[in-house]
Amino acid sequence: MSDGKHDRGDGERGDVRAALDFLVAEFPNVPLLVAGFSFGCWVGLRTGCEDARVTALVGLGTPVNSTDFSFLTQCTKPKLFVHGANDIYGAVDKVKSLVASLPGENKLVVVEDADHFFVGKLDQVGAAITDWMSERISALGQ
Repeated sequence: MSDGKHDRGDGERGDVRAALDFLVAEFPNVPLLVAGFSFGCWVGLRTGCEDARVTALVGLGTPVNSTDFSFLTQCTKPKLFVHGANDIYGAVDKVKSLVASLPGENKLVVVEDADHFFVGKLDQVGAAITDWMSERISALGQ
């Protein structure tokens, strides 16, 4: 548990960078992926886009209704978005438009009948991530 204070993403982005520094020190030459949920989606995607060590990104429950994701228009890294069809913080149509507007390889998986927290649907979230990662690994091996 963090004792820090919420500061609209600046400190949280520093936390992500510190985690990346740790991972690079512990696991040199291993590709890094950043994943985040809700506010953590915004923090993780923003930080991951800026950091050359990060090779792929996963956003869960992207809160497009109240948060600016325009920074993603400059990010060509592969991205997976997993989103609940009934997410009150991210209208599905807005998420679809966002993903369609982005450069690079991007995929959106909409989990039907899922809310923002994917209650009762976490197995589908896990399957979407596993499938995407498997596809990426297979593509790298070709």
